[in-house]
Amino acid sequence: MKRSWLARHPIGFMALYTIFYLSVFHSLEANVPMRSILVHCRLDDLIPFCKYAVIPYFAWFLWIPFTLFYLLWKAPREDFWRLCLPLFGGMTIALACYVILPTGLDLRPYYVPGTDLFARAVRMLYRTDTATNVCPSIHVFNSVTLTLAYHHCARLRGRKWLWVRVSADLLCVSIILSTMLLKQHSVFDVIGGIILALTLDAVADAVALRTAPSVAYRHNHHHALPERS
Repeated sequence: MKRSWLARHPIGFMALYTIFYLSVFHSLEANVPMRSILVHCRLDDLIPFCKYAVIPYFAWFLWIPFTLFYLLWKAPREDFWRLCLPLFGGMTIALACYVILPTGLDLRPYYVPGTDLFARAVRMLYRTDTATNVCPSIHVFNSVTLTLAYHHCARLRGRKWLWVRVSADLLCVSIILSTMLLKQHSVFDVIGGIILALTLDAVADAVALRTAPSVAYRHNHHHALPERS
């Protein structure tokens, strides 16, 4: 049976989606609506600002392509597509949310003092990224989705690769915290990103079960399988 264009050109697919996503996102950033819903809760005011959180925040930009290409080149191909479905689907849903219900923040400090690398990085971030299009948080959504992919991956099963899964968990948590410590997102944005990720992960499981029952079964019951030496 002849494979589809997507199956034959996964890198081309990722490139096309990246162009689509960046084009739409930058269009939204450049055309900020006159009225946006300000997202805020009292817990946001209790979370301190921390410029050092820019490290995990920027690590997110490297983690996405690293994980995608790792699964593409090292893992079974179904694990790669198992990540692409919720990842790209959720990013598209988030863009739609920004169009339908524009949201913004008023949490950032008026000025970030200092001449050190971290302070300069935060000021650069604030200059290039508007405080709009925030709910749900794509940083949070992607981080949770990537972490789940490491737990689903057949290659990373067993105690031998436990350190990889734990590292993914820690990176995920640090990125989520960074979005709030940098005042890039409200707690509500974080909750929205987590809910979106968990929902689409369940959808991806259902799709896998319907199209390839053995694959879905392996993902859902990998803890019950014997470990590889």
